[in-house]
Amino acid sequence: MLELLQSQPEEVGAFIAMEQESSTLAHIIPYAKEAHLEAMSNEHIVYLSIYAEQKLAGFMILAIDQEKSVEFRRIVISNKGKGVGQKAVALMEAYCVESLKRKHIWLDVFEKNARGIHIYTKLGYSQFDEAIHAGSKLILMEKSLA
Repeated sequence: MLELLQSQPEEVGAFIAMEQESSTLAHIIPYAKEAHLEAMSNEHIVYLSIYAEQKLAGFMILAIDQEKSVEFRRIVISNKGKGVGQKAVALMEAYCVESLKRKHIWLDVFEKNARGIHIYTKLGYSQFDEAIHAGSKLILMEKSLA
């Protein structure tokens, strides 16, 4: 069974360890402990912990913007390749509609993250723009939530 729960500050150490895994580090800019804790205290940022079989399996960061949409900032899964991330994204989308009352979600993904782009496309996200961050190309993707 997979579930999303509000993240707790005591989970931040585990989040940092997950971000430091080589398969993750290649695709994100990791946060320091202080950055995670500061973001968690921001009323416009939502941290969701992903639990699979009652064990912490990953986390997500969402940002609620002024435009009635949600920025899907980050997903980190500790044990990749088992479909946990895709199932968690579906749960997160339902959370955005039901709890956050949002019907639009967007994200950015580094162009070199072919696996991420493939998964987001498979889940119904489409590219709407491009950007550059620290010299690397980002693909901006979006999805309407019903």
